Amino acid sequence: MPNTPRSYSRLTEEALLLLGKQIRLARKRRRMSEHDLAARIGIARSTLQLIEKGNPSVAIGLVLEAATLAGVDLFVPEATTLAPQVERTDDKLALMPGSIRKPRYEVDDDF
Repeated sequence: MPNTPRSYSRLTEEALLLLGKQIRLARKRRRMSEHDLAARIGIARSTLQLIEKGNPSVAIGLVLEAATLAGVDLFVPEATTLAPQVERTDDKLALMPGSIRKPRYEVDDDF
C-alpha cells in the first residue's frame, strides 16, 4: 500500500497555521532570529521554519516549546504553570468511565 499523506480537517490546518504565525510574530517582536530561537529549542532552523508555516508533521512538543520560548500565551494568558488546569481536568476525568467501548450488538427496545 503506498504512503499517502494524512489529511487534516480545515479547522486543524487553520489552527496550525495560526499558531505558526503567532510564533513567528512573537519571535520577531522579541527580535529573535530564526537561528536564535531554533538554537534555544535545540532544533534545526528548517524545523522552526516548518513550525512557523504550520506544518502538521512537526512534533507537538517542539511546537509548544517554540511557542513558549517565543512568548506566545498558551491556554491561559501570562500563565507560569498549568498545574491548576491539569488538576481540574484530572478531577473531571476521574468522574468519567475508564474506557469507552462500542456495544457488540444493538438492542432493539421498541415495543
